[in-house]
Amino acid sequence: MKTLMTVIVVVFFAFLFSRAPSTSAQQTPSTSTIKKVPVQSTSAASGAEMFNAYCAACHGKDAKGDGPAAVELKVVPADLTTLARRHGGKFPTDYVVTVLHNGVQESKAHGSAGMPIWGPLLGSMEGGTASRVDSPKITLRIQNLTRYIASLQAM
Repeated sequence: MKTLMTVIVVVFFAFLFSRAPSTSAQQTPSTSTIKKVPVQSTSAASGAEMFNAYCAACHGKDAKGDGPAAVELKVVPADLTTLARRHGGKFPTDYVVTVLHNGVQESKAHGSAGMPIWGPLLGSMEGGTASRVDSPKITLRIQNLTRYIASLQAM
């Protein structure tokens, strides 16, 4: 449930910042204005749509880790455009799929697992249970989101 609340907060920040006029870098949003909103449904066929709806609030629209909600996080979101470079020049498809299904495992390199675990969240959006993460629709969503992230690699 805590993960779902994190996603709700992140989605709200994304909505809030996409509608707000630009402010100086020194100003940060007040956490007292956070409202609980449901995770919006997107097309399973569009990796770009899913990225913009679920990832851009933290990772940024350009996937460099500088989304509008990033300032509120304890751990800086990863620059997703450098995944291939950081993995010997090859995009780590299996790693990205695993992170989307199961979340980031805690380690010194990644800090706490503050990123939402999308498998259960996508499962709950598809009318299934949050514990079921192996449905064909969830697999399609994660594959398309992974392909989109792969397309953003800076070589």
